[in-house]
Amino acid sequence: MSIPHPHQFFDFSGQAAIVTGSGSGLGSGIAVRFAQAGAKVVVNYRSSAAGAEVVVGEIEASGGTAVSIQADVSQKEGARRLIAETVNHFGRLDVLINNAGLYPLSPLVDMAEAEWDLVMDSNLRSTFLCTQAAARQMIAQGSGGTIVNIASIEGESPAPMHSHYNAAKGAVLIYTAAAAQELGTHGIRINAVSPGLIWREGIEEAWPEGVERWQKAAPLKRLGLPNDVADACLFFASPAASWITGANLRVDGGVLTSQTY
Repeated sequence: MSIPHPHQFFDFSGQAAIVTGSGSGLGSGIAVRFAQAGAKVVVNYRSSAAGAEVVVGEIEASGGTAVSIQADVSQKEGARRLIAETVNHFGRLDVLINNAGLYPLSPLVDMAEAEWDLVMDSNLRSTFLCTQAAARQMIAQGSGGTIVNIASIEGESPAPMHSHYNAAKGAVLIYTAAAAQELGTHGIRINAVSPGLIWREGIEEAWPEGVERWQKAAPLKRLGLPNDVADACLFFASPAASWITGANLRVDGGVLTSQTY
C-alpha cells in the first residue's frame, strides 16, 4: 500500500468533484476550495443559474476548471443526469459533496405536509439519490471514491421552528453510517460534516440577537466561515482520512460543548 507524503494529502489534481447546491452560500465556498486544491469541479444548482456562473467564473479566473450543471437533485432523474453529465465533461467522478438543501422556519403545530415533504426531499432524499447514482459510477470505475454529506449540528441538538430540518439532518447522519457500511467494500468512503452557524452577508443585521447568543455560547467566539466547512470536506475526501468512514465531524466552534443545565 502506497502512503502519500503529507504534502500530497490535499492535492486533488486529476480528480472530478461535484458539490450539489453550490450556486450560492456554503456550497459555493466548498466548490471554490476544491478547485483551489486542484479538482475539476461541477457547480450544481437548481435555480440559481446566475450565481453558479459567478462561482465558475471565480474558479476559472484563478486558473481552475469548473462547469455548472443544472439539476434538481431531489428528483431521481436530476441526480442521475448530474452524475452522467459530470462524467461526460470530466471522464470520471471521484468526490461528491451532498450539500443541497433548504432551511425554512415553520412551527410544528402549523406545518403543512407540503412543507415537511419539501424539506425532507431537498435535504434527505437528495442525499440518498445522489449517493446512489455516484456510488454506481464509482463502482463502475473500480477506483473507489469519497462522499461527504453536509449534515448539521441540528441533527443532534434540535432548534425550534426547524422540526422538519432537524429530522432530515438527523436522518442524514444515520444514513451516512449505513451507506458507509455497505459501500466500504467498494473502496467508497462516506462521512458527514455538521456545521454550526455559518456567516453570510447581512446575517448580523438580519438576526443580531442570534449572532450575539452564538458568539457567547461558542468557545471559539465567532461564527463559522464557508472555508471552515470546506476544509473539513477536503480532509474527509483526502488520503489523510483514508481509514475514516461513517464518521461525523462537527464544525461548530465548539458550541455543542456548552452546558445546557
